[in-house]
Amino acid sequence: MRRLVTASVLLLTAAVLAGCATGADSAGGASGSASATAVVDGAEFEGAWLDGGRMIGLVTWGSSSCVPSADGVSADGQTVTVELLDPEDAACTADYAPRVTLVPLPEGVDPSADVELVTTGAVEARGDLDGVPGLTVDSAATDYQPSAGWADDDLLVLLTWGSSSCAPAIQSATVSAPAEITVAFAEAAPDQVCTMDMAPRTALAQLEEQADDDVDWTVLLVGAEFDSVAVPVLGQP
Repeated sequence: MRRLVTASVLLLTAAVLAGCATGADSAGGASGSASATAVVDGAEFEGAWLDGGRMIGLVTWGSSSCVPSADGVSADGQTVTVELLDPEDAACTADYAPRVTLVPLPEGVDPSADVELVTTGAVEARGDLDGVPGLTVDSAATDYQPSAGWADDDLLVLLTWGSSSCAPAIQSATVSAPAEITVAFAEAAPDQVCTMDMAPRTALAQLEEQADDDVDWTVLLVGAEFDSVAVPVLGQP
């Protein structure tokens, strides 16, 4: 029986720039859990696999207008350390919301095996990110295709590519079929002016109930620049 009935969209839809990670071609679809939660001295984060294992979407909580950046990423075996920096000289809103920082996966780290994540700087915490069986990294370049990953059993991270100044905004997210979530994006204003770059943009969808973990989920992207694009969700809730 499907427990997930509807989904509501988090207030945060962030456009985030990140350097190219050691790339991957995805294999193994959406099997294996991919969530990580850590609490150290009150600090918390969750993680999701994105871009075929090339990137990790690191979810932290704080001001929605001041998303931390990954200033340095290093690896020692399957331990990945990320230094997070808050924006300098930024006027931050006083809300408390989840934000996504894109972290390129360092060379040599196996996304099919569990990864220990350590964050320093703006957020100091550590936790385990479950590997996704069958996920491999064998290419240095992204394919610029949309991707999705589970950060928790009720939290979904989406990654799309395009103009950094015109990130698509989620209008709705609902379960449209067994093991399928349809995410509808709002249509852009006709007079909207967009930069001509190609950047990663992230968005978060908060599900109203915990998703079943015994099925492989797919996200169907519709609206705006997406014409019914089916994206497998990496990991399990």
